[in-house]
Amino acid sequence: MSRPRSAVLRTLLAAAVGAFLLSGCAPAGDDRPFVVVSTNILGDVVDRLVGDDVAVMTLMRPDADPHSFEISAQDAARLRTADLLVSNGLGLEEGLQQHLDAAVGEGVDSFVAGEVIEVLEYAAGDAAGTPDPHFWTDPGRMIDVVEALGPRLSALPGVDAVALDARAETYLADLKRLEDDMAAAFDTIPAARRALVTNHHVFGYLAERFGFRVVGAAIPGGTTLAAPSASDLADLVSAVEQNGVPTVFAESSAPDRLMRALAEETGTHVRVVELYTESLTAEGGGAEDYLTMMRENTRRIVTGLSH
Repeated sequence: MSRPRSAVLRTLLAAAVGAFLLSGCAPAGDDRPFVVVSTNILGDVVDRLVGDDVAVMTLMRPDADPHSFEISAQDAARLRTADLLVSNGLGLEEGLQQHLDAAVGEGVDSFVAGEVIEVLEYAAGDAAGTPDPHFWTDPGRMIDVVEALGPRLSALPGVDAVALDARAETYLADLKRLEDDMAAAFDTIPAARRALVTNHHVFGYLAERFGFRVVGAAIPGGTTLAAPSASDLADLVSAVEQNGVPTVFAESSAPDRLMRALAEETGTHVRVVELYTESLTAEGGGAEDYLTMMRENTRRIVTGLSH
């Protein structure tokens, strides 16, 4: 084959690939509605509601950090072809926001979960006074999200609205049961021990709902992209010691080196326990879906703070 002919073929192949990337994500012949979801926690919720009626693409991989994960050019092109784009909002998807904004700017219909809940602001740290995006730590807020999201999904063309509404009612009952079970479990923790310390400020909604105090965080802000100073850690060590905190919690999506260093600096023995706070895990990882994640976190918090 001559060099000019090879160059022509390469050009044609590149054009074909580009056309495929812009044509959407569903396989050829799949005429189902196409929904793109930013985080894997919301992706799990959407999957529970739509069944097989909708093709769903979740951008955030298991065990990723929602503050910093990025997507490929292929995924960026595919999200602009969605029938509905579902995102967390409130500043969570820091590495993804430009692509979400671009898709909405091109006319993609959008559902932002943070717009349908009662939003809390950070009470302390570098982010004080700004919206806290970690609403899923309160299952009551997730009930609000499902109640608002269900009708948007059932309105998509080709969706069996009756079946989707039935799945939504079942999932809402699961969420209410989760909320009740968490409340009962947390009631077993003595009030003096209801103090939370983690990598960064992620438990504001859980604390408000279930009566915890957020003593502090190793990273004094709402994002894992910030870095603590020596004085920040010194202040946190003092808070841990003064409040008699027996356990500090490291997040599964962020390195726990800071938390272990904090534990070593305190004058008493402090355990470090990992929680699944910002991302679901891959199969076999212990938090494959939202309900499982919250139940396992509840068990670990109760065990960590009760003994």
